[in-house]
Amino acid sequence: LADLAGVVEKAPQVLRNVRVADRDGLEHAEAFWAEVAAVEADLGSDGRVLVRPSGTEPVVRVMVEAVVPGVAEAMTDRLVAALVAALGPA
Repeated sequence: LADLAGVVEKAPQVLRNVRVADRDGLEHAEAFWAEVAAVEADLGSDGRVLVRPSGTEPVVRVMVEAVVPGVAEAMTDRLVAALVAALGPA
């Protein structure tokens, strides 16, 4: 097990819960999803993005994982700005 754990590369995660005016509009927010695709392309194999509406709160959760902590933070800021622009601030 220790040998397997040695090959796993840990990547810092940044998670934001974003209150927006129209959480239900997430699926159809084309400009936002285009920005998600751009961030995923910028990260390449060095990170990942997860976006989902909360099932219990009026928020959209945005998580970015990247090998470099500063990159994860910057990409999360970028996605949060795009999300608020697409769905409106709460």
